[in-house]
Amino acid sequence: MPQTAQCQPSPTLNSLWSLGEFEGAQHYSIGTRFRIPAEESNTPLDEILVKRNLSALFQPILDMSSGELIGFEGLIRGPANSPLHSPANLFSAAKQQGRMLEVEMLCRQIVLEQFAQLRLPGKLFLNVSPDALTHPSFKNGQTLEFMKKIGISPEHVIIEITENQPIFDFEAVRNALLHYRQMGFKIAMDDLGEGFSSLRLWSELRPEFVKIDMHFVQGVNTDPLKLQFLKSIQQIAESCGTQVIAEGVETEAELRTIRDIGIAMGQGYFIARPSPTPPLVAPPEASLVLNSARTAGYPKNAFLANRSVTAHKLLVYVEPVTPETDNDSIFICFGENPGLDSLPVVKHGKPVGLINRHAFIDCFAQPYRRELLGKKPCSQLMFTKPLLVERSTPVQELSQFLTESEGRHFADGFIITEEGRYLGVGTGQGLLRVITQMQIEAARYANPLTMLPGNVPINEHIERLLESGEPFYACYCDLDNFKPFNDVYGYRKGDEMIQMTGRILHWSCDPKLDFLGHIGGDDFILILQSTDWQKRCDGALQSFAELSTSLASDQHRWCGGYESEDRQGRVVFNTLPTLSIGAVYIDPEQFASHHDVSAATARAKKMAKQIHGNSLFVEQRKPHQPE
Repeated sequence: MPQTAQCQPSPTLNSLWSLGEFEGAQHYSIGTRFRIPAEESNTPLDEILVKRNLSALFQPILDMSSGELIGFEGLIRGPANSPLHSPANLFSAAKQQGRMLEVEMLCRQIVLEQFAQLRLPGKLFLNVSPDALTHPSFKNGQTLEFMKKIGISPEHVIIEITENQPIFDFEAVRNALLHYRQMGFKIAMDDLGEGFSSLRLWSELRPEFVKIDMHFVQGVNTDPLKLQFLKSIQQIAESCGTQVIAEGVETEAELRTIRDIGIAMGQGYFIARPSPTPPLVAPPEASLVLNSARTAGYPKNAFLANRSVTAHKLLVYVEPVTPETDNDSIFICFGENPGLDSLPVVKHGKPVGLINRHAFIDCFAQPYRRELLGKKPCSQLMFTKPLLVERSTPVQELSQFLTESEGRHFADGFIITEEGRYLGVGTGQGLLRVITQMQIEAARYANPLTMLPGNVPINEHIERLLESGEPFYACYCDLDNFKPFNDVYGYRKGDEMIQMTGRILHWSCDPKLDFLGHIGGDDFILILQSTDWQKRCDGALQSFAELSTSLASDQHRWCGGYESEDRQGRVVFNTLPTLSIGAVYIDPEQFASHHDVSAATARAKKMAKQIHGNSLFVEQRKPHQPE
């Protein structure tokens, strides 16, 4: 093992990522030219650090609305023709030798220098790990001074948080990022959907950019679940002012689909590959897609294509009246139709007003009003500025508009038109009914807490596997003692426990072979075709045992549990939550449908829960063999 090297400051470069002054911090020179005595430079990594033998690549990021390249992500490569050329191998070696910080800081220094030398326009997306972000050695102002020397201002740099390890100290990461934002940097979350805690950090920090992991982008034009995931993320982003970047765009169909969803930016091989000298304009193929009026073909049975549900679904035809219709006739019409809340007033096919039932009858109920106004035209009592809604308007946009506008539009209803001509009316009650149905349908397809597939995709996936004739393992995963944990720590901690379980199970899957679904609550289903399925289940149990206790207090961890009241009001001791997995070998010849699979896995889960602690029970009996 080489001895620890002494870092000698460069005469021209200061510490790279020393962005904040932390109390009690020890000075640690990072991002300098590393000097190691020749006799100690006996590993490839040492040689890289001595000679700064790294190179930067830049991958463009495309603005979907303007068609321009708004910036570049800085990537790193090791020496050519070397095992450490790959970033994965480079950082793996650095981790094994305990030199992650040194390598990471040098990587960023190289990226910044080459970005400045190339004079690339737009923003630089610079990868930063949580460890480097919160390292106590940072010293205020040194990075700004360094960037000033090479001609880069903080406004041109996006700190992109990479998640290659769990984030336990959210407060420290959040405070560090807020500090950098005050200095002029912007923030991006990387690989949303793949990392450990992006969703929580997103909700607490509200970054300017969120990058969606390529797993959810590639094949989105043929995968309904991925489509719904991207649409949901886009809706969340719109509500909190975040711009979404779709990573891994590799085909024309993928680019067209994310464009139609409304995602702000894209990045991937179809736009441009990483290069030492990247292009400064978008390729013609991408520009052609962005400038095309053609809409992407969504997957068949694309459940929850919520934006395709339009105001036409709310349409109820009501025979309109003309502005010359007398008020007595309007009064008779309301009397003969108790369920009629409003009457549209139309002239030459164009809506000109709306008569609200309650306002009209209240007026007529006043002394002498009917005698005075009965023979007058209804145009004197109609509301002349009704809400006109085109039939193609998505109901979600309509709902948002009604929420933000004056209340009478919701109470009176609205007139639905096509190219300005009267079609019928819609009501606020009808809109609420449709929105509620959409939300219920959404819960069936994607669990809103974990964004994992819900019951319908789970059943469809099982049916597809049964039809294929290929055997697989179905594993029912359930948390033990979750209710007492939820009672003691509250629903927010309970949600964190469920989300963490989902992430752990996700890590255990091979995305090319396996499927993870969230049945609801603390119940999950794993559909495994991997040959090492049992090793994956054991790994999930081990990870849960190691990580789940981080959500409990020190006292409860030390005791192994806590006291709480049971349903009979008795004080009992409950151990910390554990994970039980019941696994069943599914032979398509033995199982007729997903109902049979569900029943078999439920029995296996029941057996697993009878085993103390984190446990895996594998059902060995045949489906119809008695216990």
